[in-house]
Amino acid sequence: MTAFVLVSEAFTGGWIWQEVAAGLRSAGAEAHPVTLTGLGDGALPAGRGIDLETHVEDVVRAVDGVDAPEVVLVGHGYGIHPVLGAAGRRAGRVARIVYLDSGLPQDGDAPLKVVPDPAVHELLAGWEGDDALVPAPVLDEWERWGSLDGVPQEALERLNRLAVPQPAGTFTQPLRLTEEVRGLPTTGVLCNANGSSIEMVEAFVRLGDPKLRALADPRVSFFELPTGHWPMLSCPAELTEVLTRAAAGEGYRLSVDEESREATFLLDVPERPRERVGRVDLHLPDADGPRPAVVFVHGGPFPAGLRPTPRDSATFTGYGRYAASLGVVGVTVDHRLHDLADFGRAAEDVAAAVELVRADPRVDGERVALWFFSGGGLLSADWLSAPPSWLRCVAATYPVLAPMPNWPGTVPDRFRPAEAIQRAGRLPFVLSRVELERPEIAATVVEFLAAAEKCAAPVEIVDVPLAHHGFETLDHTEETRGAVERAMGAVLGHLGG
Repeated sequence: MTAFVLVSEAFTGGWIWQEVAAGLRSAGAEAHPVTLTGLGDGALPAGRGIDLETHVEDVVRAVDGVDAPEVVLVGHGYGIHPVLGAAGRRAGRVARIVYLDSGLPQDGDAPLKVVPDPAVHELLAGWEGDDALVPAPVLDEWERWGSLDGVPQEALERLNRLAVPQPAGTFTQPLRLTEEVRGLPTTGVLCNANGSSIEMVEAFVRLGDPKLRALADPRVSFFELPTGHWPMLSCPAELTEVLTRAAAGEGYRLSVDEESREATFLLDVPERPRERVGRVDLHLPDADGPRPAVVFVHGGPFPAGLRPTPRDSATFTGYGRYAASLGVVGVTVDHRLHDLADFGRAAEDVAAAVELVRADPRVDGERVALWFFSGGGLLSADWLSAPPSWLRCVAATYPVLAPMPNWPGTVPDRFRPAEAIQRAGRLPFVLSRVELERPEIAATVVEFLAAAEKCAAPVEIVDVPLAHHGFETLDHTEETRGAVERAMGAVLGHLGG
């Protein structure tokens, strides 16, 4: 018989698993919801030395109390940290670890690293005592900890009523992982309405981040649920079924191979001279005199150790060469959007790159376009809000144009293109929209277009049929090649080239 040990998100206890636990037992499994120290009905008035190690020991005791030969550990959000710590100490008892809409913490990571709410970071920034408590969210703050999509009002009220403050040490103490835990089978359950999907994970693995390569191991499986961050409240029956199937070893396996990592650009473009200045590469045309420039701004967040970096990827070397082959300077830049808190720093990098490019004597500084991709779309807001006279066009390809559902509170308010477009005046905007976009990203484009329509902004849409996010190296078809050519033609038209 399989036994499930269920560990929940911050501020909550075993009570939150009531319906899921009942469903698992009805299916013939054991279910053991865990209420971590300090988070139960008799929660202490202060943290009193409770830290992540305390919660790891709580889960170890729960595993030791189970007689069943196979134990499946389920960690929801914060709960994955004590689950991983306990799994390393009882690896011989653990049949599988389930990451339920959680991060992927590494050895030495404190849970605070994946907490989305910057207010919590500020609260704990100067904490030195052993008895601090992080207040539980009030009714209108829960969204900052994850999407509430699908949660009935009654369940939301119960969540708000039963939640308790969390000892601060549980967020700040680093997680320690043993080698044993790395060899255990795992399953990721991704909640789409909270901004995650199998397609998104597969795309990041394909980029080559070494930390994520392990997700392509055949012992790793995935499921999706079309709901927000709290599936035990929004769809307990569906979650029960997914957990049962995960325990049986079912689920989607990522399809990522070396050939896909070595993809090529969809257009056959000639080699061009390329000059590197710091974070900036200039792809140079065969032309006399200053030429217009197109600055290509990659998305993210991407890990700092990603190799090749975005400007050396097939996509951005392809765009840079393509622009240069058409007689303009193609510019790529490695900005430092490595985390959701980095948008301000990334914006500074882009602004510095633009200043460097405009000062180059081979560039006509009065004719520049900025072209944003994916998560970099939010960086367009600065330029839309107060467009300089030399900025002749803004373009965006499969962009994120509003913070994702699981990013609330982490992205500064200035990065809201749907609001900024209302101040852009007659600045042309060329939008390449893919047919097979991830729903959570497509929703941000819909929001942006609605705002643009209200202010009659000049938005030109280039639809890309049967294309995915990142189609330049995934979908080599006549439709995608034609879409890139049309988008580039539109941008060069606005540059007067």
